[in-house]
Amino acid sequence: MQLLSSSKMKQKILITFFLALSTVLWGQFQDPVTVTATIDESARAGEVVHLKLTVTMDDEWHIYALDDAGEGPIATSITISGDAVSRQGKIDEPKPVEKFDEGFGTVTRYHEGTTHYNIPVQLDGNIKPGTVIVSATINYQVCNAAICYPPKDVTVDVPVVIEAGEPRKDRIHFVAASYKDASGNIDLAAAISQGLFPFILLAISMGFLALLTPCVFPMIPITVSYFIHQGELENQKPIKQASVYGLGIISTFTILGMFLAVTLGASGANQLAANPWVNLFIGALFTYFALSLFGMYEIQLPSRLRQLVQKQEGRGGYAGTLFMAITFTLTSFTCTVQFVGLLLVAAAQGHWLWPALGMVIFSAAFALPFFFLALFPQYLARMPKSGGWLNSVKVVMGFLELAAAFKFFSNTDLVWNWQFFTHTSVLSVWTILMFFTGMYLLGKIQLPHDSKLEAISVPRMLMSIFFLTFALYLGTGLFGRPIHGLIYSYLPPKLTEEIGMISEMNGGEEFKWFTELDDAFVEANIQGKNIFLDFTGYTCTNCRWMESNMFTKNEVKERFKKFVLVRLYTDGGENHREKQQYEIDRFGTAALPFYVLLSPEDDVLGKFPGLTRDLDIFLKFLDKGIKS
Repeated sequence: MQLLSSSKMKQKILITFFLALSTVLWGQFQDPVTVTATIDESARAGEVVHLKLTVTMDDEWHIYALDDAGEGPIATSITISGDAVSRQGKIDEPKPVEKFDEGFGTVTRYHEGTTHYNIPVQLDGNIKPGTVIVSATINYQVCNAAICYPPKDVTVDVPVVIEAGEPRKDRIHFVAASYKDASGNIDLAAAISQGLFPFILLAISMGFLALLTPCVFPMIPITVSYFIHQGELENQKPIKQASVYGLGIISTFTILGMFLAVTLGASGANQLAANPWVNLFIGALFTYFALSLFGMYEIQLPSRLRQLVQKQEGRGGYAGTLFMAITFTLTSFTCTVQFVGLLLVAAAQGHWLWPALGMVIFSAAFALPFFFLALFPQYLARMPKSGGWLNSVKVVMGFLELAAAFKFFSNTDLVWNWQFFTHTSVLSVWTILMFFTGMYLLGKIQLPHDSKLEAISVPRMLMSIFFLTFALYLGTGLFGRPIHGLIYSYLPPKLTEEIGMISEMNGGEEFKWFTELDDAFVEANIQGKNIFLDFTGYTCTNCRWMESNMFTKNEVKERFKKFVLVRLYTDGGENHREKQQYEIDRFGTAALPFYVLLSPEDDVLGKFPGLTRDLDIFLKFLDKGIKS
């Protein structure tokens, strides 16, 4: 999926020529770069010291940024070595200058003047007191507006005074701060290099942040309703049930995720979550529970399976609880956040320890609120005189579960292209369900286990007003009013497909999205525009959230007009497996959504790791592709 224009080829030939010429001239000119290094602190064996590397360039000369220098120039690299060195941490690099380079024909990132690098280095735990040498080697390519010298290695030896004594606890870990760039992209290798404790903190924070994604919300009503039922059963222990649920989420998330990554590749979890049969099953399961909550008990499991479940309930009901944990895991896989995507890629490449540890810690933080959500309903069900109002809670949860079921039915529809559970039809069903919920709370709808209401309480009246107002709001979407926010995330997208294109109405304006990257490159070269690449999925709830809450902003729409837009669906449609593998192979992640800015010559101008609620950060990302 790469195009290389003739002009780009000419530029590369010229660059190669200048590099060859500069090799001859290299010895005739004084190096415009001076490198010094110091370690100001003494330390003990096993502690972390900070090596300060200073690079000073003559006027009009510059060296390039670490790792992401742009397509063409050689990125700078710094390596710390020596018998006293145990490992090297993430380098603290100043913010580089970003500018379009006429010679390379792309945006480059570089440093000029005097640049300071701070490199944490952990010393070996077996070195003896005295003075040891730590060597810092920097490989750089120095350029000015006319010429580039070949890459060069410069090594500086730095003495470190080693004191006697055990390593101090506050000096044995790297400072966990710089494994994220300005756009929020996580460098997994850098995060691991920070050490065990910072990596654990990262995994915990990512787990809690994942709770803010829309994927988890469908599991709230089904968790509450299931554990209300568990609380009504005799001989059930709430804390054990909630613990089994939480541990079930952690174990199935980790084991299933790692197994799928090893057997199906880094996209295995996404493939399972997007599988139409899995979505159909989850939708049917939600419907079954909803009808049970309504009191329609004649809809039952087959007799043999029902007897098995009843036997398990007699032993504590843990089989059903574990089954709910597996269902939770399947629904959460529909939103593979960037951290999990990076872990799954690492697992697919044969690495085990850090991905497994990351999955366990991430899923533990992810499952913790649902432990309490499983615990409290069981105690509510045991309160005195809980029968009447608790039944009303169950019915309301039933309406919400039935609404959630249509989200999963629509996922199946999108992959199989039934055109039945469309944006309009699902919105219509939700409007009716919310209206029915409001009327039920007012006592206008009676279900089998309800007693006739002589009067309604004030909280019940307020809840009915909320649901009736919500139904009215959803109903306006049927008459052209756009539905934004979290609600849109669960609705099927409104798309009009053409040959190789998708037309989408975005805030009253129509945008054309290419569905094949090769076609987008042709258009980009014709129009002289850069490409905005959207890795998305039919079943991706986070993708819908970005489309309804970020893409509809006027500032974003104005910037989109300056790009050739391309949307690659990785969970269904034509060549979706190839598009999925392209994301993994080139960008090292299976996360959805994932956004990339490309030049017409296929240079990477920027990457963005999906879901964000900060408009300014997203606009700065888009501006990278406009400035160049």
